[in-house]
Amino acid sequence: MCSKRKTCHGGPSQQEQGSPAIANEVFVIDEEVSHLTRLKSEPSERTRACLHAGKSHISTFKLLSSRESNRSGFGRFSSADCSYALRKHLPVRGPWCVDSMDCAAYISQFSSDGSLLIAGFRGGRIRIYNADKKWKIHKDINCKSLRWTVSDIALSPDQQYLAYSSLTPTVHIVNVQNALKQSHANITDIHEGLNFSAADDESSFGIFSIKFSKDGHELVVGNSNESICIYDLGANKVTERIHAHVADVNAVTFADESSDVLYSGSDDSLCKVWDRRCHKSAKPVGVLAGHLDGVTFIDSRGDGHYFISNCKDQTIKLWDIRKLSSATKEQVGRQTQNVHSDDQLWQKSTVPNYMY
Repeated sequence: MCSKRKTCHGGPSQQEQGSPAIANEVFVIDEEVSHLTRLKSEPSERTRACLHAGKSHISTFKLLSSRESNRSGFGRFSSADCSYALRKHLPVRGPWCVDSMDCAAYISQFSSDGSLLIAGFRGGRIRIYNADKKWKIHKDINCKSLRWTVSDIALSPDQQYLAYSSLTPTVHIVNVQNALKQSHANITDIHEGLNFSAADDESSFGIFSIKFSKDGHELVVGNSNESICIYDLGANKVTERIHAHVADVNAVTFADESSDVLYSGSDDSLCKVWDRRCHKSAKPVGVLAGHLDGVTFIDSRGDGHYFISNCKDQTIKLWDIRKLSSATKEQVGRQTQNVHSDDQLWQKSTVPNYMY
């Protein structure tokens, strides 16, 4: 069809341009392309009918709720639903290289307002980039007392202090808002060390996860000692220890601004909910079973109801703690007995040495 419209110069001839048949043919093609584009960028008609949406906008939340309740009868998104959801949320630019280092980038996170990007590298370096100033380096930190890598980083709510951990029982805190761009431990900045070891415990452990409370007065950590520890920065001591899991605690966070409720995730595949107001029982107020391998990261919505978890089984789950599982202790035990607890922190990293 196209070859009949081409001249030796690659375009339609003057006669063809004025032909009603050709014009009609081009119009039909445009209509087909437009129709296919709409099919690939709008929810399917079946989804619209289930949600009684007509031609109105459908929120991603409604799409997800409909899928979870299987209102469409498919049990999954159609290709049109996927395209509709993805085009609303996926970035359309990038990726581009922000920095290049001679050691692997192990962990990174944005500040709460998105203005800063903090990255931790295996070579004992942490760099803070200013996203509002074309990713210029805001702070370049040489870490103190590091073992193998920076295992986690946490920025205080006021964005003045950065806490970083390694595979040791010590968390270091450095002021990231002072005038000096270069920060060397105990030279240009004081990297205050907070010891999470018990006074009567000579065993060593590594810290995998660290978070500030919403008011910035406390730190909570998860460690290879299968425990959760809470440090009061004002009192300068560990105030609570909870033997939380039967494997490494890879992720911890506060549920909301009250800091009374904690979430934890472990290599035992379980997520647990802890209420500090009844912590003396050393028992969780809820156990969330569903992952098939170790939980690597959790993050709270901040409302005390929802949090999200990432797992080595290649799934991400959204949890509502108001609907805790009714699984018995025996069922949970059967689920976790075959879980692999191979710790990737101790294996050779294959992560590229780039920050995107």
